[in-house]
Amino acid sequence: MKAKYTILAAGAALLMAALPVLAHHSFAAEYDSTKPVSVKGKFVKMDWVNPHSWIHFNVTGDDGKVTEWTAEALPPNGLYRQGWRKDSLKEGEEITVTGFLAKDGTSVMWSSGIVKADGTRMFAGSPNGPGGPGGAGTGGRGNGGAPKE
Repeated sequence: MKAKYTILAAGAALLMAALPVLAHHSFAAEYDSTKPVSVKGKFVKMDWVNPHSWIHFNVTGDDGKVTEWTAEALPPNGLYRQGWRKDSLKEGEEITVTGFLAKDGTSVMWSSGIVKADGTRMFAGSPNGPGGPGGAGTGGRGNGGAPKE
């Protein structure tokens, strides 16, 4: 009976350990590298979470309709190493987010960088641009800010 509980506990622990792996995904599975985009809007909030952070911002269309966009970014540690801090963006601040559109056609994108209204550039992916060294999630091989998972 004791062996049965040990095996059951080991199986449960293995399943729990695998959950973060199941939640993580590759860039190619979610985003289209042939569809670069630049979207301008007002910063709403930032989710500093693993495996990737999320930038939320509102975009007002030509018709006046407001759409909330979300941009996936590096994990908190990666952003911190690039100079980001929790107060780097202020609520309501105008930002332009560059990156790549989601394949599913929603208002979701992978972010490679942010430009604030004052011209300050903040990188959310590779600080060296397409193909540059030090790309996000590449172990320094570079891939234009698109994470290779």
